[in-house]
Amino acid sequence: MSILPQLIFILVFAGAGYILYKRISFLRRNILLGKAESRNDQPSERWKTMGLVAFGQQKMFKRWLPAVLHLMIYLGFIIINLEVAEFIIDGFSGQHRVFAPFLGGFYTAAINGFEFLAAAVLFSCVVFLIRRNITRVPRLTMKELNGWPALDANLILIIEIALMVAILTMNATDQLLAEKGNPHYLALGPLFFSGLIKPIFAGLSEGALVFLERFAWWFHIIGILAFAIYITYSKHLHIFLAFPNTWYSNLKPKGEMENMPEITNEVNMMLGIQSEENAAAPEEIGRFGAKDINDLSWVNIMNAYACTECGRCTSECPANITGKKLSPRKIMMDVRDRADEVGQSLDKGGKGLEDGKSLLGDYISKEEINACTSCNACVEACPVNIDPLTIIMQMRRYVAMEESGSPAQWNSMFQNMETSFSPWKFAPTDRFNWADKVKDEDMP
Repeated sequence: MSILPQLIFILVFAGAGYILYKRISFLRRNILLGKAESRNDQPSERWKTMGLVAFGQQKMFKRWLPAVLHLMIYLGFIIINLEVAEFIIDGFSGQHRVFAPFLGGFYTAAINGFEFLAAAVLFSCVVFLIRRNITRVPRLTMKELNGWPALDANLILIIEIALMVAILTMNATDQLLAEKGNPHYLALGPLFFSGLIKPIFAGLSEGALVFLERFAWWFHIIGILAFAIYITYSKHLHIFLAFPNTWYSNLKPKGEMENMPEITNEVNMMLGIQSEENAAAPEEIGRFGAKDINDLSWVNIMNAYACTECGRCTSECPANITGKKLSPRKIMMDVRDRADEVGQSLDKGGKGLEDGKSLLGDYISKEEINACTSCNACVEACPVNIDPLTIIMQMRRYVAMEESGSPAQWNSMFQNMETSFSPWKFAPTDRFNWADKVKDEDMP
């Protein structure tokens, strides 16, 4: 038997592994352009969050139809990869269906299970294509998805359909060859879904069947390897990043906003309150808030790469619903695009972060961040616990504290809060005068 197919397989597998390693290194470096942030507290709660949200798809089921379809694809992706593991072993060993002789009837039952999931994935992908391109669900057709994002979403669905068709074709031709007595193919017993398409290939010669079976096998394994590389350029990177992203979720109450430690220490010092943080000489502050991705934390940038572009955040955003320019999904896409731009510049020996551009201004406008009501609807809606609000608030801080560029009405409010301890311009001693008036009116 020729060892050429094994050598080709090894070369293809090694080449794909090398490309994937380089791409993962690129993404890791981009994520670490952000500032350090510790998210290792409450490990038991973090494991629970990852189990419920990433593995359990908990937040997806707020909308049952896409949730059920997505669950089919998710389960298919996980379980069908068990069969892919056999493909890889077959490729290295030069054998065919290496587990079949050892598992007997259980193997046939397992293949039937894989085929059911393949059919479910195929059905779900067709429905998703219809939702995107025919019924045109509003959140899937917004302007930030024009161009590559829309093409990317459709490509992934088409690729998944092609991979599932390849599995069913391989199994159908495989069993026809076994029925013809070809010694390299094992009769597995009835396979339901591939059995439905066997009549399509029944009139082919044995040589044509062998060619088609081998073509489907190679198409599927090369397709899987290419898919693994492709998703690192795609919004479908969330297939992998959803798990660390949910583990590193912000576990604080959603209404709690984190103060800047430098400002807190300075205020404490002004009030004469001593703490361990302000006992030492204060370090020089590089920048208040965030202007570019290096001012964000690495968790914020990982959030951007984990974005599924599903648009649930934007569809729930009250600012967007009322016609404002803000789209939380676009905020995350912009952070990811800026990180990619900086990373590509660094790889080419360019200026990187010193290219004269910045996240705020070149990607995200002040109009967008000023429209945010800080209601946390986007954070609550995200199926993988992405937090656009933290990024928006950091950019607002930069505009307010570094540029003094907040709207005039906001500056008046800030001044009133500083001098009168409330947004309204009256003395704190007069704050409860209304109560006296109510008391006087209620007296007989």
